[in-house]
Formats: sequence, C-alpha cells, structure tokens
Amino acid sequence: MTRLDIFSDPVCPWCLIGKLELDRALESRPNHPFEIIWHPFRLNPQMPAGGMDRLEYLRAKPGAADAARAVAGRAAQMGLELRLPERQPDTTDAHRLMHWAGLEGAQSRVMSGLLRAYWQEGRDIGDRAELAGIAETAGMDRAMTARLLDSDADRDEVIGREMHARKRGINAVPTFIVADTHAVSGAQSAELWQNVIDELTAADSSGH
Repeated sequence: MTRLDIFSDPVCPWCLIGKLELDRALESRPNHPFEIIWHPFRLNPQMPAGGMDRLEYLRAKPGAADAARAVAGRAAQMGLELRLPERQPDTTDAHRLMHWAGLEGAQSRVMSGLLRAYWQEGRDIGDRAELAGIAETAGMDRAMTARLLDSDADRDEVIGREMHARKRGINAVPTFIVADTHAVSGAQSAELWQNVIDELTAADSSGH
C-alpha cells in the first residue's frame, strides 16, 4: 500500500472538487494502492464557535466570492448542483469527528458526508446534531459520537495536528502527500491521479 495523506477542510471549495476528482480516479482503478488518511486543516481557524452569516463571511474574506463562483462553475461541469447553508460554520468539531472516524476506518465516508451536507444539502456542519447524523450514516455510533462532541475530547489533538501541518509548510488545502515524499497541492484532475496510480502500480509490479 502507498500512503496518501490529505490535508483538507470540508468548507474549502477546492477540497470538494479535489475529492470528486480523486474519487473518479479511484473508481476507475479499483485496485489502486492508496491507503488514504485525512488530516485536519481549518480554513478559518479564527471562526467563532457558532459560525457566522455566510454573506458576511464572503464580504469579509478577500477572494472568497470569486472562489465560490469559480467552484460553482467547476461543480456544474461535473454535474453537481450546489446548495450552501446560510451560515459559515466553525469546522473544529467536524475535524474532531474525522479524527474519531480515523480510528474506525470511516474517514472517507465521513468526509463524503460532510462535503455532501455542506455543499449540496445546505446543512450546518458546525451543528453537533448534524455531525452525529453524518457519523451514523457513515456507520459510526451516533450516541457515542454525540457524547464525544458534547465534551472537549480530542480538541487539543486536532488543533495540535493542524499547527504541526502549518509548521511543516502546509498553508493551503487541499494538499496531498504521496508516499511521504511527493506533495501535490490544489484540486487535481482525475487524469493526474490515474497516471499516479498507474505509475505506482507499474513500479510495484516491476519490483521497484
């Protein structure tokens, strides 16, 4: 197996596109060698715990409105209709959920659920009841997840992992690291990932 570490935030528009493109490549290469591990990286670490009005957020963050328009166009090309919530959430709890999902082998299912909830269903993924529902859909225990979310469990762990990533020079998401050596940033095409998978598979079969 080859590690594919992904630094991502479910409210990052290019993380949505990046995962859709990666998923297309993985579906076309069912025997891919990747072991995928998701890592926390909050796009807005200063976001208040209750989030903020999305229009206020777009006005306050330079370039955010342009990025939103660009990603809507790209999503439309991929056959995806976006419907966003009225509030821009704090994603600290979403990343805590992703941390626990990692312990249960459910990370990719949970990330898919977070992205779908935020980008397509207009749900507030800063809301703990929504997060518990996403966890349950991904096969996790809803009641236990709700109890953990109502505590401060692993909050420091998630923030510490994010700070470690920033110290390593990761300052934008999505960032993909292949086999602990090659960093790829931004939403890459399915074709690029197909090529990477084919190269890894060829190298593995030739014994390199």
